[in-house]
Amino acid sequence: MSGSSFSAAHHQASTLYLPPGAWQTVLDCLCEHFSAISREQWLDRIARGRVLDEEGRSIRADLPYREGLRIHYFREVPDEKPIPVVESILHADEHLVVADKPHFLPVTPAGEYVEQTLLRRLIRRLDNPHLVPLHRIDRHTAGLVLFSANPLTRSAYQSLFPTRRIEKYYQAIAPALPGLAFPRVHKSRMINGEPFFRMQEGPGEPNTETAIEVLERNGDLWRYGLYPVTGKKHQLRVHMNALGAGICNDPFYPDVVRDAEDDYSNPLKLLARGLRFIDPITGVERSFESAIALRW
Repeated sequence: MSGSSFSAAHHQASTLYLPPGAWQTVLDCLCEHFSAISREQWLDRIARGRVLDEEGRSIRADLPYREGLRIHYFREVPDEKPIPVVESILHADEHLVVADKPHFLPVTPAGEYVEQTLLRRLIRRLDNPHLVPLHRIDRHTAGLVLFSANPLTRSAYQSLFPTRRIEKYYQAIAPALPGLAFPRVHKSRMINGEPFFRMQEGPGEPNTETAIEVLERNGDLWRYGLYPVTGKKHQLRVHMNALGAGICNDPFYPDVVRDAEDDYSNPLKLLARGLRFIDPITGVERSFESAIALRW
């Protein structure tokens, strides 16, 4: 494996520094360290070149164990369940890729999702292992996601987010709030909630801010325009819930829907609709809009 292709693959692989122990081989160490993965599975991965040494070379099954040795391996989920949605690519050049992500598709590998993620799908479609997401949106949220396509210019695009030089625009369908004045700005301090995957509002100095307007009224439901100034996990979902209008079909807020199967006909009514920024490489204003629409 060449240096360039290894460094690209390395971005997709997980790394383990072998811990202290009395194992004879790296394989023995892997089997004990990851007890949920059988020896047969590790042998299969090694045979398919899915376990690499420090130089990015496929290891042999009899490679001797050495404490501190750096091993790279590719996470796999046996019998990973297909997600029956299709992403689209709105823009692709040598620096930047803009994808339109459907509901239910994760952006990056995590938990039970590895190949069924936007990142892995785009890497295969564009044959570019250098792709890295510049930001994230929730699995349940649809809409725009920016990817860096070139490691040489990645930091320029990454800097747009912490410096707030990118405008993000969302739409949501949620219960009507006739008792509140709009447009309005909601600020609060968001902290980790329970269970671990939720967020909640707490006391203290605000660390999140969202501007909210009403775009359309349809009886008991309204279409809202949401403009996040900050970008905390689940920020828009928590803010709308705090106002008393949890976003329609949200499996986490206000209550966790336990063991809910994905209902592809009733997605979370939240869409990352628009992105606008001055391109840090060309100086030209870029504006992108999702082709996905939230249905009543």
